[in-house]
Amino acid sequence: MRISVVDVGSKTVRLVVADAQDGAPLPVHTEKWRLRLSELVRPGDPVPEEAVERLVHAVDAASRTADKWRAEVPLAFATAVVRSAPNRAEVLAAVRRRTGVRLCTLPGELEAELTFLAARRWMGWRSGPLALLDIGGGSLEVAFGRGRLPDFVASLPLGAARLTHEYLVGEGLPDPRRVRDLRRSVRHQLRDVAARIRWEGPHTAAATSRTFQQLGRLCGAPPGRHGPFVERRMVREDLREAVRRLSTLTAAERAQLPGISAPRADQSLAGAVLAHTAMKLTGLEAVTICPWAIREGIMLRHIEDGPSWWTDVTGRDPEPAADRPTPLRIAAAPMTR
Repeated sequence: MRISVVDVGSKTVRLVVADAQDGAPLPVHTEKWRLRLSELVRPGDPVPEEAVERLVHAVDAASRTADKWRAEVPLAFATAVVRSAPNRAEVLAAVRRRTGVRLCTLPGELEAELTFLAARRWMGWRSGPLALLDIGGGSLEVAFGRGRLPDFVASLPLGAARLTHEYLVGEGLPDPRRVRDLRRSVRHQLRDVAARIRWEGPHTAAATSRTFQQLGRLCGAPPGRHGPFVERRMVREDLREAVRRLSTLTAAERAQLPGISAPRADQSLAGAVLAHTAMKLTGLEAVTICPWAIREGIMLRHIEDGPSWWTDVTGRDPEPAADRPTPLRIAAAPMTR
């Protein structure tokens, strides 16, 4: 059996195709299409037609690629940028009508639960009581648990792209006053959730997402070419120094630093401030950078709980294959990858 997951994020559409015979999602193909929704959609604003067109092209390409790899119909979801858009229903309907892919959005709390499951399976039971931090483009997910699924989850509107739009828009050097305002806002919104994590007293902590991966690399973690099984830890004091360094550079200059990619350089400072503040408030001295996140969590639930769980969480009945509309094949230049 092969499972495929399509993840529509704030920057890219990502496809993962994995074998699932042995109880773990073993990737056989991954691919991404550049989307940059966060550059076209301000948090809470409608998704414009241009962005819908990009989304349709990318999801259609991902669906066709999954089919070539003989995978099941993709489990497709969109994160906070689409979830918070006033025209979310119209966007999802357009994707469904023009590609045949049943794209959905998941509540932030469910995203946290699925990401926690992935981190738990990656870290193993020896990690004990586990805290999770996951920074997306539009939201921050926090979770804590002692078992397979978390005992506590929270989703806050504190994504790296969202905070950049609100506090750090511009091509020049960041305004120190705006950086202080950003940190103050994060501290205020995260205060109660962080107090709960401190009270629970986690034994270990995992951090997921591209934001944490890039910050980890900036703070000295091994590069991606060393493979997923190399341990990658990030110490809070090192991150504090990274925040100071990023705050003295323009976005173009940040893109020259180890681990900071050009498409994410503009939001790297907001992501670093958010990550450091979250670690400080929760009392975490260090985190393990976990390569598994929500996509793997979805696959694990699919393997462990059966295909019907996706229908249960999305609230939709699966269609018989004969009733599925034929996906539209759009003749256009391929998306940049």
